Amino acid sequence: MAAERRSVITLGGKGSSFSSSSVYKVASGVANVRIDSSAIERFSTKPLPLIKGSSFSIPEELTNEEIRASLAVLLNKLLLAKSGSSSSSTVRSVLPVKIMEILNSKDETFGFGDVEVTEGENVVLEKSCATLVGLCSVIDHKSTVLSQIVDSVAALSCEATKSDITSFSSLDSGDGFGNKDAISVAGDLKVLLNGSKAVGKFEIEEVSKIPRIHGKFRDVVRSVHSDARVELNSGGGNSGVGEALGATLSALCVPIKRLGECSFLRAKLCFESIVNEDLRKLLSERGCVEYENLKSGVKLALVEEDPCRLAHKLNECLGIVWRIIGLEAATAYFALAGGDLFATKEESKSVDAEKEVLKGDKKKKKKNEKKAVLGKGTSVVFEFIKERLVSSNEAANGGDQVEQILNLYNPEGHCFDDLLAKVKEIVESNENRRLPKLPKGTRDFAQGKMIIREKAFSIIQNVFKKHGATALDTPVFELRETLMGKYGEASKLIYDLADQLLDGMLEICGVPAEKFRTICSSIDKLDKQTFEQVKREMVEEKGLSSEVADRIGSFVKEKGAPMELLNKLREEGSEFLGNKSSKEALDELFNLPRHRFW
Repeated sequence: MAAERRSVITLGGKGSSFSSSSVYKVASGVANVRIDSSAIERFSTKPLPLIKGSSFSIPEELTNEEIRASLAVLLNKLLLAKSGSSSSSTVRSVLPVKIMEILNSKDETFGFGDVEVTEGENVVLEKSCATLVGLCSVIDHKSTVLSQIVDSVAALSCEATKSDITSFSSLDSGDGFGNKDAISVAGDLKVLLNGSKAVGKFEIEEVSKIPRIHGKFRDVVRSVHSDARVELNSGGGNSGVGEALGATLSALCVPIKRLGECSFLRAKLCFESIVNEDLRKLLSERGCVEYENLKSGVKLALVEEDPCRLAHKLNECLGIVWRIIGLEAATAYFALAGGDLFATKEESKSVDAEKEVLKGDKKKKKKNEKKAVLGKGTSVVFEFIKERLVSSNEAANGGDQVEQILNLYNPEGHCFDDLLAKVKEIVESNENRRLPKLPKGTRDFAQGKMIIREKAFSIIQNVFKKHGATALDTPVFELRETLMGKYGEASKLIYDLADQLLDGMLEICGVPAEKFRTICSSIDKLDKQTFEQVKREMVEEKGLSSEVADRIGSFVKEKGAPMELLNKLREEGSEFLGNKSSKEALDELFNLPRHRFW
């Protein structure tokens, strides 16, 4: 039955490419491979001299998953080699077909034995670095998915520990010089925690460091993904692949350790909030064991000089981090859920009876039913976990429920894809929630339209190039002095990025200077959103106080003809005249030619 549910990945077809996620599907046994018929037809059919080969050049210490990944990449390399000038005439169909049969077989013993190969086939076996590329692809997939799921777990811990998350808003000063990955992580966390009433009380270092630790992990994972994608579909010129991929994987060791360490420390903080003592002890002991394994595993990986053994140890470490993340999720979930999860049937009946008694005591009832309000995103994750746990009347063992949550956070678990889809939906909804103002004459293009546009422009560019055309590109932004030279001061065609009128107003309202640009971006949405929506963004996402936001509202709600508003702002006693920046801007606006703007 398991084989019938497998998807099929076709290799060797025209324009086909192999991805890390496809390698992982084959490696984990959820997908079969198929060789395109056109590829089989292009293999050599002539009798060729054979030499003694080897057992596919795969190291013995690899796991079944890693062996399957190695074979999948080796198969793809053989298919790519068939069209190469040096080996196309010495690669037969028999070897790729044999590898395909091994991958699609249920037998996991992998009794390869020695195989007789042609000289061209032996070159691919020995020089393609298929094993290293296969391991790198598995690591790429696992780490990429981990970077997409870990923020949602950290968000649950933020609520379980009642942490202050205002520091997330201070990362983006709006000047374009911030840590983009850290800012992106902070943004995703704020989306997950939007509306939460369970955070904001305690300043915790393990929480405040989340954006930078997770952001650095994202950064390095992108590098691994880029290299894996290139090497997976490279059929030749493999000199230096081992050294290059080894360097890339080495750079992932420390970020993996930091990610696991940060997760373990957050889980430790959540232990204290778990009511069930046995469960608290179980989670604590398992977390400590996994953390010690992670430290020793990374230490061994860092001193490993052989790229394949490095990749093998790094993959082991990645598996440990996945388990730590799962334990953090379980710990945060149990801390937030309270102690009623593990009652036996008899205890449940007793609790129900007690609740009936409490109905007469309104004060106690209200206290008993009071629950912390989770964020819009974290509540979805929390309910997802809750729905998939065995109900309390069927299982009261906390250890069993821990295993169920760990399985949810196992990339090979049958519910993991559903969990990942939920998290992606929550985070990506932030893009729909933001309604950016587009300048006149510009427009956005959705992903589908962009694919068509890029294809069309590519064809057009190739035609022009064939006829000797050369390209010219101009910058979107230019220096102020350059524009002055082109258009002159009097024309007033230049938008000054300092935006003094507005900066002066923000300064008067009490907005910190480092938040000017980011608050400006919120105010810019007033043509499409109500002030209450904009205020909510300034306060909840960007850390502005409610009082300052209301003060901004008193200014931006002013309406009227331009000249009328300008005169009102320049009235005697106006706060704008007492601010140097705003006064200069108002004077400049007042002296503009009336026929142009008023």
